Amino acid sequence: MGTPEFAVPSLEKLVENGWNVVGVITAPDKPQGRGQKLVGSPVKEAAEKLGLKILQPTNLKSPEFQEELRSLKADLQIVVAFRMLPESVWNMPPIGTFNLHASLLPDYRGAAPINWAIINGEKETGVTTFFLKHEIDTGSIIFQEKVAILPEDDLGSVYEKLMTIGSDLVVKTVEAIAKNEVYPLPQDESKAKHHAPKIFKETCKIDWTQSAESIHNLVRGLSPYPAAWTEFLDKTCKIFKTKVSSKNLSGKSPGEWESDGKSFLKFQTGDGVLEILELQLEGKKRMKTEELLRGLKL
Repeated sequence: MGTPEFAVPSLEKLVENGWNVVGVITAPDKPQGRGQKLVGSPVKEAAEKLGLKILQPTNLKSPEFQEELRSLKADLQIVVAFRMLPESVWNMPPIGTFNLHASLLPDYRGAAPINWAIINGEKETGVTTFFLKHEIDTGSIIFQEKVAILPEDDLGSVYEKLMTIGSDLVVKTVEAIAKNEVYPLPQDESKAKHHAPKIFKETCKIDWTQSAESIHNLVRGLSPYPAAWTEFLDKTCKIFKTKVSSKNLSGKSPGEWESDGKSFLKFQTGDGVLEILELQLEGKKRMKTEELLRGLKL
């Protein structure tokens, strides 16, 4: 059960390793682009290439869907980046249902664990497999794998690392379950220090009274998508890459900027200066700062 690109390597590696995937559950097709043509999810596309049976329920509680799911006679269900399941679904297979979550649970439970780990300046994150139960992201832990968050990492690069390591962990988990060699441990609530709620447009708005370091981490945690943003030259400007400087701009308040009109753009923050390296001004494509400045008359 999965929808986005993050779930694709897990599905592919299960098939590669000879596991009998009896069905793939993914989101219904969505209209996309100018023509609003219906497009299948990345998981649907992968499942079609692999010749697997695909179910795309709009309602997970519908008796028709649950009957079809039951008819697949799955021993085990695996969830990677899918929506919340009703108990009648996750409790259906005899072995149960396990989930791959992109954090070191119980820390960063929620919809956006990769974003928030980077936004909060963490130096480490990881992936966890755990059995599903009532409360979201709280079931007993099967395996965990740690991953370093490097200073040059952003959401895109950490997502790639966790997607790859996560798919290996899914296969390792299935193999251990098949051999009856799993010893799930309850989550230690004392380690649940951060939440990872869904990201909204307002979450992405830069507050220039924050420190340069905090804003730099916000930019990293939202790049390349949905991207941190601010108002610049009376337009919305998405910011993808930045550099921190401790030296303040002379006579500037937080949110005020300085540029030589050709090579640099620097914003004063509540503590330190943030230099903008890559950005996208409303109506233009993403580009390096010097490229944008060449086309503007500041």
